[in-house]
Amino acid sequence: MRIKMCSIHVQNPAEAFKFYTEILGFEELMAMPEHQLFIVKSPDEGQGTGLLLEPSDNPIGEAYMKGVYDAGMAAIVFGVPNVQAEYERLAAKGVKFTGEPESDPSGSMSAVFDDTCGNLIQLHQD
Repeated sequence: MRIKMCSIHVQNPAEAFKFYTEILGFEELMAMPEHQLFIVKSPDEGQGTGLLLEPSDNPIGEAYMKGVYDAGMAAIVFGVPNVQAEYERLAAKGVKFTGEPESDPSGSMSAVFDDTCGNLIQLHQD
């Protein structure tokens, strides 16, 4: 058994799709704009796990997304081989981070950024 797809609530799926593909570097798995359906995937995983950019157009999804964001919690964690390098790459593209990369007590590096779509995203060093 494996994870086929997961989702993240976003304010505007089309804008999120643009950010996730053009800025972060994910690839299109499926795009059906007429249905507000956008799914991306990592370019490193072949037909790997899909990330559905879920419209937050219902009160439950909107409240969840706002609550997580307001609490300063990351909605999802993306693994990268080098957090510092990814931080520098994304910052150069205008991505806003909540702070510099930091190491946790185990020595793993992480950094958190705003995805411009209503979420904080954590980068974690693999």
